[in-house]
Amino acid sequence: MWLLIDPIIFFVENSMKTHFDELLDFPTVLNFKVMGVACDELPDLIIAELQKHTPGDYTTRITPSSKGNYHAVSLPVTVTSKAHIEQIYETLNAIEQVRYVL
Repeated sequence: MWLLIDPIIFFVENSMKTHFDELLDFPTVLNFKVMGVACDELPDLIIAELQKHTPGDYTTRITPSSKGNYHAVSLPVTVTSKAHIEQIYETLNAIEQVRYVL
């Protein structure tokens, strides 16, 4: 039997069931890839949100999509706990221009 689940609802309901604390030794550097609408301010919006939780100097790498409608912004972030990782995911997903955070 197949069950159709709305991916957004599934993500929200299961977003706190991660095992980062079992798999990683903290502090550690994780590479986040943030995919969003192609706009000049996207990297600045991402960095501004990260500065609220993890102050530091960030170097971004921006890769445009083949049609140029989206940008993938990659950046390394030093995280200190499972809760810190989840907080970063939630914060970055809250940016209006962001579509996915990997």
